[in-house]
Amino acid sequence: MKKLLLLMVLILMAALIYNIYPEAKLAKTAQIDSLVVFKSQHQMLAYQQGKLLKTYQVSFGNSPTGHKEFEGDEKTPEGIYAINAKNDKSGYHKNLGISYPNAQDIKHAKLIGKSPGGDIKIHGLRNGLGLINKFQRWFNWTNGCIALTDTEVDELYQSVKIGSKIQINP
Repeated sequence: MKKLLLLMVLILMAALIYNIYPEAKLAKTAQIDSLVVFKSQHQMLAYQQGKLLKTYQVSFGNSPTGHKEFEGDEKTPEGIYAINAKNDKSGYHKNLGISYPNAQDIKHAKLIGKSPGGDIKIHGLRNGLGLINKFQRWFNWTNGCIALTDTEVDELYQSVKIGSKIQINP
């Protein structure tokens, strides 16, 4: 029984250390002009003039496989879009808007008789839940957005310019 208790304490300590251990930060002078997402690897790469500056571990919609087809499918879109907005007053800790849906997305949704949806963002945790921090990476929990820790969203919010390209790959 003591060995099991000790093991549980060690696992809990390791998880807490993982969650609070600081990670490398972007330079305050970084000017991200391109983001590349690999859904299958849960990664988002941030580039400045073709130079990789940082790789982020991200979470997606509850149903991450495949391209977003319609509102409510909980998929994250795939394709080339742009960062089209910044919002520091959202229900989540800041966000960057993604220009979904494009004309092709709208056409496809109409073809299947559905709304394409919208409001796809790169965002942090729901306001008030920041202590979850890196544990959010362990699950796909959004409605189709790309989720990061609050600290990571702060970095991107400062460094990504409106109009920057985002390529979302399967």
